[in-house]
Amino acid sequence: MTSKGKQLAGEMCAEFAGTMILILFGVGVVAQVVTSEDGSLGDHDSIAWAWGLGVTLGVYVAARLSGAHLNPAVSIALAAFTEFEWRKVAPYVLAQTAGAFVAALIVRASYADLIGAIDPDHTIATQGIFSTLPGNGAADVSIPTAFLDQVVGTAILVFVIFALTSAWNNPPMANLGPVVVGLLVVAIGMAWGANAGYAINPARDFGPRLASLITGYGGAMRDQNGDLYFWLPIVAPIIGGLVGGALFKVLIGMHLTPTEEEDVVVSEPVTEPTTQR
Repeated sequence: MTSKGKQLAGEMCAEFAGTMILILFGVGVVAQVVTSEDGSLGDHDSIAWAWGLGVTLGVYVAARLSGAHLNPAVSIALAAFTEFEWRKVAPYVLAQTAGAFVAALIVRASYADLIGAIDPDHTIATQGIFSTLPGNGAADVSIPTAFLDQVVGTAILVFVIFALTSAWNNPPMANLGPVVVGLLVVAIGMAWGANAGYAINPARDFGPRLASLITGYGGAMRDQNGDLYFWLPIVAPIIGGLVGGALFKVLIGMHLTPTEEEDVVVSEPVTEPTTQR
């Protein structure tokens, strides 16, 4: 294997591991809340915080090797608007989705007894543990509204990530970057979680959705109305990521002028955390 091949393999391992950590906490907390019939083991706020902390920990795991994208929408946006190489996008997306898939299988096995106790037929009642649904499976939210929601939520995510990781935009110190990105995901969860469950990450949704499909959830690819839904948390976040990246470039990036000292700093090879949920 060439040195470039070894480097890419290491980056894929990092994306796999970082995304796996993210999903273990994210899907794990939803499983805990959903299977807690009296609500004593959590609520929406605990879900938002655990997802955010999962992002933070996943970034710390992967940032040094890969930059910790942990999200196909982020990888695609970085390739479109930064020097991230397009040739790495497909391997990163594969690693991210595989990490999410494996993590969801672990959660599925660990919570099998509790899920079976409250939903033995593995219906839409507990499908939300693994993947998102319009209106979180309860409210009457249309497909166009859910699509718009995911575009907006992911645009916010990528726009702020670009701001936090731009060396010329007074970002947080590198060791604090993952914490701030995690807080960003908490904020999105608290402000943009009603319409479509804030997937904002194709790997986060499709990997666990696939894991649930092969472990008893026959309707995993559809929503509570029976409509084919799996495509929406893939397509809409990718569009949203491109929108967010473009807006940052136009509104902020093209107006940033590095000082001579900053120009020297950014010329050094530095891996910055650039993730999301």
